[in-house]
Amino acid sequence: MDVPIIASDAPVYAHPGDAGADLTAAEAVRLEPGQRALVGTGLRIALPEGYVAFVVPRSGLAAKHGITIVNSPGTVDAGYRGEIKVSLLNTDTDHAFDVAVGDRIAQLIVMPVPRARFIPVDTLPDSVRGEGGFGSTGYQKDGIPA
Repeated sequence: MDVPIIASDAPVYAHPGDAGADLTAAEAVRLEPGQRALVGTGLRIALPEGYVAFVVPRSGLAAKHGITIVNSPGTVDAGYRGEIKVSLLNTDTDHAFDVAVGDRIAQLIVMPVPRARFIPVDTLPDSVRGEGGFGSTGYQKDGIPA
């Protein structure tokens, strides 16, 4: 699928078969412990109708430095034509993190998305889960309480 872009650096898939293409910072930012910042990528895209792009964290930044994305995944709708920005958060409580121009700061995943029709009804069909919400599956491993 072709996605028209305006960018000085196009997103790149690091390896064959990767789902996410790397997004790079277009500006330098210092994230102090606990601080968040909206970081520009300089990238603008034109997704075709019926597609969405998700901006997701890079696992290496999260594991090594505690850098994540506040609204993960960030949603880029097909009609949006502005710059894609990444809302980075430094979860490290002791160390600042410096983002330099050109650093890989997130990944962009492009997916087809069906359009749902929401149909008002008086009752919903039963399911195995039912109304069970957060924590409803318990905290057991192999039948033993954790």
